[in-house]
Amino acid sequence: MSISTFNRCWSKVILETLVRHNVKHVCIAPGSRSTPLTLEAVRLQERGKVHCHTHFDERGLGFLALGMAKSSNSPAAVIVTSGTAAANLYPAIVEARQSGEKLIVLTADRPPELLECGANQAILQENMFAHYPVATVNLPKPSQSYAAKWLISTLDQACHRQLVEKGVVHINAPFAEPLYEADVNEIDEHVWLGPVRRWLGQNKKWAEYQEPQLEVLMHEHWDDWRTKRGVIVAGKLPQGHGMGLKLWVETMGWVLLTDVQSGVEPTLPYADIWLANKTVREKLLQADLVVQLGSHFVSKRINQFLSDFKGEFWLVDESPKRIDPYHHIQTRFNAKAHLWLRAHPPLRQKPWLLEAVALSNFCASFIEQQVGGSLNEASLAHHIERAFPKNAALFLGNSLFVRLVDALTKRTENYPIYTNRGASGIDGLIATAVGVGIGANQAVAAVIGDMSALHDLNSLALLKKVTQPFVLFVINNNGGAIFDMLPVDVDAKNAYYRLPHNLGFAEAASVFDLKYARPYTWADLGSVLKQAYMRKEATVIEIKAGPNDATNLYKRLLEQISFAVIGA
Repeated sequence: MSISTFNRCWSKVILETLVRHNVKHVCIAPGSRSTPLTLEAVRLQERGKVHCHTHFDERGLGFLALGMAKSSNSPAAVIVTSGTAAANLYPAIVEARQSGEKLIVLTADRPPELLECGANQAILQENMFAHYPVATVNLPKPSQSYAAKWLISTLDQACHRQLVEKGVVHINAPFAEPLYEADVNEIDEHVWLGPVRRWLGQNKKWAEYQEPQLEVLMHEHWDDWRTKRGVIVAGKLPQGHGMGLKLWVETMGWVLLTDVQSGVEPTLPYADIWLANKTVREKLLQADLVVQLGSHFVSKRINQFLSDFKGEFWLVDESPKRIDPYHHIQTRFNAKAHLWLRAHPPLRQKPWLLEAVALSNFCASFIEQQVGGSLNEASLAHHIERAFPKNAALFLGNSLFVRLVDALTKRTENYPIYTNRGASGIDGLIATAVGVGIGANQAVAAVIGDMSALHDLNSLALLKKVTQPFVLFVINNNGGAIFDMLPVDVDAKNAYYRLPHNLGFAEAASVFDLKYARPYTWADLGSVLKQAYMRKEATVIEIKAGPNDATNLYKRLLEQISFAVIGA
């Protein structure tokens, strides 16, 4: 059998194993060395087993797969060729590791005899992503001396580890030439596949693991603790895991602090603002017990509260990883939030911190007054639910806008919210949002900043691939407005932090043949959105804002609330 044909047999086994671990989407970058993997993925698509997606930019491709993994709640695979094509996946791998998304990276490689000898496009790819993957598989050059059973079980074990730990699997696969002109008729009937041919005809994993015990045990002193003054802090949670939390907290009379990523309707909205009030914050720190559900809090004030709290601390999360950056002495529950709530029945009590209720209510009218009725960065954050229909998902970029939404929005509807808050970088945000829409087959409203859009400009090409309504809001405040919050000299801040660019995005949308609008009022925006969500394609909407408008308002709100005197 020719080398090229056996390369395809080897690749078939790799991809068939991944399909059995629920891989439905394979993202492919162009390249020669990855040809055996690419063509076998295409064959799987022809058989209806996967969907193949392409992009010319490997960095964007990695984030596209990341978005698909987020919204489909299943692993997404990426295939790239050797060399810096593989290195371009690093930012997406970092984000996937930090946020616990299931990404499977297949990097084609030169065989060992071509490494470190001057061969073209040959770099050291084994273990190139260091400790970021939960499992790394450095495969040998395809050879019939390795049993197909060994290859399957090796990959199966790596995928199971990903299922348990969440994160990235890196499979480095060297291939020798020739890479082309394989005999397709020989692939499926090759003798090397004989011992696993029955398995190939079935849709089952190589090893079947028993499901872990899902029962959550009640804390032995819960009857006592539930009578005390408690605070629930809800961070980033998987979809549906915060179910029933609002009612549970209202029954207990406890304080609920919610992050925008929690998916939970807040009982005390605008916490990032009212926690700036020193009097209320000091009273909140007198709580007997804080229970943290989830992690990765956007709010600086919530993070400061968690840092300063010295009392009894419980942490609930399904991951065994450490997610408490303040290193409390704690009781740890490895459980899903809604199952923990079910195991800890509430006791009906009156609210113990009425000042927080009063201040939150005051913030509602105060923020409305300060934001005003014009269309701008802050008002869009405050009224974000007016920017998309009920059947759509919301993707929030990083830096300033996600903080504004977290601080100024009162969530009233149940809709999925996606972010890249694992590493909180600005790279790949457009690509991730596109992946979210494709993975969920759902309309998406994505809101990112101008610097983020410039950083991922290549991924505007991906907007041509969406099949559901997709609106990309670009908030253009002429640079990195988040840095306006820093106590840095103004001249240095502009020259080395904010980086004003004086660019607009109409021309960029035109280059990629995308529909574009720049509304000036809420009425304009309403008209644009009505048309945009009727089309199964993408629309770029640019919101122009003053460089300091939103940060000045944010700082003004925090300053005025910090000294507010509110009667209980």
